Amino acid sequence: MVFYQDLRHFRPLEMLFSMWFIIAMNEEIYTREQLNGLSKDEIISLFLDEKNKASKKISELENQLEQKDLELMYVQSKLDVQLQQRFGRSTETSSTISQLRMDFNEAEAVLAENPVNVEPTADEVVQGYKRRGKKQKGKRAEDLKGIETEIVNIEIPDDKLEALFPDGWKRLPDTIVNKLEYIPAKIVHKEIHVAVYRAVKGRKIVRADRPVDILKKSLATPSLVAGLMNYKYVNGMPLYRMEQEFKRNGYKLERQVMCSWIIRCTERYLSLFCDRLKAELILYHSLHIDETPVGVNKDGRPAGSKSEMFVYTSEPLETDHAIVLYEYQKTRNSEHPLEFLKGFHGVATTDAFSGYHTLDKISDDIEIANCWVHARRKLSDVIKINPKASSTETNKVYDMITSIMHEDKKLHDLDQETRLKKRQEEITPKVDELFAYVHSLYESGKVLPKSKTGEAMHYLLNQEKYLRVFLSDPLVPMTNNEAEQKIRPFVIGRKNWVMIDTIAGAEASAICYSIAETAKANNLKPFEYFKYLLEDIAAHQEDTDLEFLDHLLPWSEDLPDEIKNKSSK
Repeated sequence: MVFYQDLRHFRPLEMLFSMWFIIAMNEEIYTREQLNGLSKDEIISLFLDEKNKASKKISELENQLEQKDLELMYVQSKLDVQLQQRFGRSTETSSTISQLRMDFNEAEAVLAENPVNVEPTADEVVQGYKRRGKKQKGKRAEDLKGIETEIVNIEIPDDKLEALFPDGWKRLPDTIVNKLEYIPAKIVHKEIHVAVYRAVKGRKIVRADRPVDILKKSLATPSLVAGLMNYKYVNGMPLYRMEQEFKRNGYKLERQVMCSWIIRCTERYLSLFCDRLKAELILYHSLHIDETPVGVNKDGRPAGSKSEMFVYTSEPLETDHAIVLYEYQKTRNSEHPLEFLKGFHGVATTDAFSGYHTLDKISDDIEIANCWVHARRKLSDVIKINPKASSTETNKVYDMITSIMHEDKKLHDLDQETRLKKRQEEITPKVDELFAYVHSLYESGKVLPKSKTGEAMHYLLNQEKYLRVFLSDPLVPMTNNEAEQKIRPFVIGRKNWVMIDTIAGAEASAICYSIAETAKANNLKPFEYFKYLLEDIAAHQEDTDLEFLDHLLPWSEDLPDEIKNKSSK
């Protein structure tokens, strides 16, 4: 409807229709007699007055509609994020192979990515294997040192050779064919006969030294328990699947028995070693913390109650002696990391969980640094929802953070003093520019606070203090990726076994995951390391001096070579 300022130009019918429209909108109906009794100026005045009221009403409705649109956009963005997280790519970068895995199964995807020369050679599969050339004295032993390689000789019998070569023959270098055989896991029953001696005269009896029992009156051995731990905590295989696999191979080993062995050996031996690792970890200046929920069936609380598995890990910028420690707790309360880190003086890199910020406030010894990947991820979520419609502001802030992280990554191989100097000279101005730009967006009103972009920007501003910590400390990284990577095996394993039955099982899992991930982080073979720890600690179970634990640390030069993984990290 177009309203004119002067109704004298209206024809009577148009004027009356317009008048009726405005009056009807205000729910005031005038009779014909009332209208006829009004003068022309009174009708014009009434019309203009009602027009102003209608305009004001329309403006209010438009504001309400705009607000509803914003609310709808906010809800829609929330829904889009949920759909993207459930069905979209989880990574912030794209690649051909990851996209193929979305569309096909993994085997087809890998083959499509590299269709040529997919067959590996023996030296690529068997670590350290070398093809033998001309025979030399001791050469074979040197080539196969530390490698389980079986040599199969295929020869022609002498009688057949005599028939083929009546005048004699000379053997040439062998034709070597490499093959790989698979031997399923097997259990070997060892019947140990311990010799017993008695003096001819007298009652003196002497027995030969027998192997140390890790569990008295039990069939369990270090190798068997280590194998179970490796299956469950490295390969993510739940106990019921192990029971089925053993049964298919002709062995009856019930899951309750396996669970008992793991918990008892963990409590008796491995917990002692984890305490030693913890004493080492809190001496570092920089570490990471993360946590993930886990369900425990029998923890004295109502069904469905969630517990937490915390992970604490060292920072590679500070040390090559990597330590990864898990801890089970019933709640996510900040008092748990505060208690775990008693004696620690340094910086912990975390996500933005308020419980970690509490540590920074109540403890003078602990400073909290936040993760830039989490900050950037919120912007990435906005971009993923609708890449074409993403605001210029969102993309610009995302690119600024990516640029800062890229520049800082170049400094990782520098010494501490140089890294700090470069951060202050090159990285700090970029960070200042980023936050100045985000502040300007908020002050100018270009970003709606309740939009997903607004939430991402607010996250940046709210965590600014913690995001800047790395600029003044060369041992603090920009991200909490170290902890997230170390907690991922637990998250993957959780998908297989879903729930932990008891608190004792949860605590045992925390210890076993700690040793498995620490072994992998130090390039050790987890199975061999489990086995070695069980053997050695059991042999020292009567010792009051725990100094022997120092020789078991994953970087100790006293560890045997068979524990060390020959492949590069």
